[in-house]
Amino acid sequence: MRKRLLQLGLLLTLLLAAAVAWLWYDVNHYLDEPMPIEQSQGYELKPGSNFVRVINELKEAGMITQSRYLRWYGRLTGKARRIKAGEYEITVGLTPRQLLDMMVIGKVRQYALTLVEGWNFRQVMDAVLSHPSLEHTLTGLTNEQVMERLGHAGEHPEGRFLPDTYHFPKNLTDVAFLKRAYDAMTQTLAREWEGRAVGLPLKTPYEALILASIVEKETGLASERQAIAGVFVRRLNKGMRLQTDPTVIYGMGDRYKGNIRKSDLQEDTPYNTYRRFGLPPTPIAMPGRDAIHATLHPDDSKNIYFVSRGDGSHHFSTTLEEHNNAVIKYQLKGRKRPFSSYNPSTDKNK
Repeated sequence: MRKRLLQLGLLLTLLLAAAVAWLWYDVNHYLDEPMPIEQSQGYELKPGSNFVRVINELKEAGMITQSRYLRWYGRLTGKARRIKAGEYEITVGLTPRQLLDMMVIGKVRQYALTLVEGWNFRQVMDAVLSHPSLEHTLTGLTNEQVMERLGHAGEHPEGRFLPDTYHFPKNLTDVAFLKRAYDAMTQTLAREWEGRAVGLPLKTPYEALILASIVEKETGLASERQAIAGVFVRRLNKGMRLQTDPTVIYGMGDRYKGNIRKSDLQEDTPYNTYRRFGLPPTPIAMPGRDAIHATLHPDDSKNIYFVSRGDGSHHFSTTLEEHNNAVIKYQLKGRKRPFSSYNPSTDKNK
């Protein structure tokens, strides 16, 4: 009798072990099988949600089947207590185990916003305040109030934010986004300033930022960026006016309708580099890394003039006579008529 009981106990133990082994195999097989979805879907794990609620929501959405297996696994491993709130992207082929691991490390879905080289601050704010995945807290504030909220009260915002593509989770605040772009510009400018060329007519990193913004707006071809920077650097060193249209346009603000008139060039504003010497008081746009680098590493030619060819490229000149001829050729289509640096009545070569 005792022998039979021992045999029965052994049999039951073996059956139990086999059942546990089968169950463990089935759980792991389920955890490593792709979730039953045909296209990528998003799932938002709300703050304060517990693991049971998450599993129920995933099951109701048809993303998981054996919910009890995932619940057991989460509790046995302790991962159920470590999930993080956020929006997760559930892609085709993702397994329940991988999804839980994503929730534990907080690998949330990332959104993107690109700040474009040459944008002004108004364009930056328009992009930030219209992005649907950012939390908007700066709507309706003035530029001064925005900078105060960013912790930089009294600073002019133009040029302060580095053009780049930024990735971020849903509901990141606009303040946090702008702080990131501000810090990126600060770090980039400091790094480039540290390695700047010798002999530049720039006393501070901020002056470099101002000139870089002009170089950014004047550059049509990337290959000409250092040449354009070189022209401006040499003009500053020689005490010449910069005489660049983008600064005039910036100073005109909303009055600019696509054309610069003679009266605009004659108007004395802080941004009219046809009337005033030196740099304008602030940047006129957001310069990119390449424009900053070119400004602090200009070419070493002798050119002090350039004019657009009308195709995005420029003709560079070392003398005023050569420059005037280039203006007549590329801007006036060969017709000699007065402009800022030329009067046909005094042309000895007419």
